[in-house]
Amino acid sequence: MNALELGTLEDESISWQVAHEALSRLARARAAADAEEGRWLLAAERAAVHVHLGYGSFNEYIERLFGYQPRSLQERLRVAEALEGLPGLARALSSGELSWSATRELTRVVVRDTEQEWLEFARGKTLRQLEQVLAHRHSGDTPASPPDLSARRHTLRFDVAAETLALFREALSELRRRAGAQLDDDAALLELARCVLGGPNDEGRASYQVVLNVCPDCGNGRQQAAGELVPVCPEVVRMAQCDAQHIGLIADPIPGPRSALANDPEPDERTSTCDPAMTAQDSAHVSAHVLPRAMQSIPPAVRRAIFLRDQHRCQVPGCSNSSWVDVHHIELRSEGGRHSLQNLVCLCGAHHRAVHHGRLALERAGSGAIRVQHAEGTQYGGDVRPQQLELRVKVFSALRRLGFREAQVRAALEQLPDEPAVAQASFDGMLRAALARLCPPGAPR
Repeated sequence: MNALELGTLEDESISWQVAHEALSRLARARAAADAEEGRWLLAAERAAVHVHLGYGSFNEYIERLFGYQPRSLQERLRVAEALEGLPGLARALSSGELSWSATRELTRVVVRDTEQEWLEFARGKTLRQLEQVLAHRHSGDTPASPPDLSARRHTLRFDVAAETLALFREALSELRRRAGAQLDDDAALLELARCVLGGPNDEGRASYQVVLNVCPDCGNGRQQAAGELVPVCPEVVRMAQCDAQHIGLIADPIPGPRSALANDPEPDERTSTCDPAMTAQDSAHVSAHVLPRAMQSIPPAVRRAIFLRDQHRCQVPGCSNSSWVDVHHIELRSEGGRHSLQNLVCLCGAHHRAVHHGRLALERAGSGAIRVQHAEGTQYGGDVRPQQLELRVKVFSALRRLGFREAQVRAALEQLPDEPAVAQASFDGMLRAALARLCPPGAPR
């Protein structure tokens, strides 16, 4: 770490860009160190270094140096030996293009003739993605080879106190008694998990309900939270508009401000324009017959079909989140997007937020696959340019607040990388360059 970075850390004012660059450098350095370590481990074993030093075994010698247990040591020796015949993988590890963990998994399957195909396949993928593909491949297979769909077993390990172990065994025994049959460990644990989770919820309904007052002029909203209206940004409102149960507007027969109970997919002139919420006195005049009927932003049948197609999990490559998943409109509902299967996709909360903040861009290819890019145009999971990414996110947000549609803003920003001068521009310079490609906010869109 250089003096500038150290000084920044001491001042506790480090930026996320500096942190990202430092971690990226450390990741490359660690991969290079792992590659060099493997070569020297293999050389030391072949030279029987432990014999010359008087140790009882090579395992003991390495455990004293690195703390590796025999299993870990043998795995590192296996990878190092495999890399001797796989120069492409060896270079990728030494340069930091691949981590040691990814290289370890690839060396189980890759041979010299398939090396280049697997290197191209592995580019931009997470370790989990590689493990899922490689788990069903044999040595010599290519990425296009049909997977071996034999059942794959997994091992669960727990480190628990004595009383926890006793209760766990009692719980398994009770499950077996209820089943009236002998259950193996797999079936017993499955039943135990189902008992805790309580079974599936209604997939036709949205994951959550929110109560928002939305201003149709500025797009800002305020969300009800424990008796208080908390201001939220337009991106939060758009997230809620994608996938929520819409309660609608309370029809208030007396003059005064109105409140939107939940996110209104298409706010209109009836919605509060940044006025205070309806008071308790006002609400007392609202008759029961004027209360609106709750409805889903996305029809329940369509939502169930989306969850079935997307396997109940986030569709961003490498993400396996299947808890509290939202349904997102690729073309925003407020911009004419429909509740069609092609326009809807499952996203976890983190990726859903990133899309609406302009940090990620989604599009569906003709084949139906989802393509995801970072804001500055690199493929998701690739080598991003932090400064460019942050600059484009700020410009994206500014243009959206000026009233431009999301599709227009994304199209304008996609044209900017072709201009070298713009690539190094400041916020003002990039904003002007993008505005030059857009219609004035007051013009028809």
